[in-house]
Amino acid sequence: MNGQERAEQNFLAFQAWAASRTDADFREMVTQGRLNRGEICRECGFGRSALVQNPRIKDALLTLEEQLRARGILPVQTLPAEVPLRQKGQLLAATEAERLRKLEAEYAGLRAELSELRRRLKRFEAMESVLAETGRLAR
Repeated sequence: MNGQERAEQNFLAFQAWAASRTDADFREMVTQGRLNRGEICRECGFGRSALVQNPRIKDALLTLEEQLRARGILPVQTLPAEVPLRQKGQLLAATEAERLRKLEAEYAGLRAELSELRRRLKRFEAMESVLAETGRLAR
């Protein structure tokens, strides 16, 4: 079976699956405002890539979801007014800024721990000198 035959078989399987479902079935499959792609693939018996790579299935799925939205089964999709595009390097800068923030917090914690350990070391050095001089521990 070549790729075109497989694509046709998958498309027919999707059409049969969509025709056999009721509105209640579709309501149970809603995830994040759209039909659950993984569940569709399991029930149709093809891989998830078929939903993306087969243009006929892709278009049929989008049409089905539009019809379900019109019937009130899927929630109406709202698009943000205008999503600003990320500028080149912005993700890297954000990642580096987060990394720097974490390192600075760790550094501050380590400095505090170091000062506490130095304070305790002075106390024990004093006790050691008393012990060395007198042979007894001071209270």
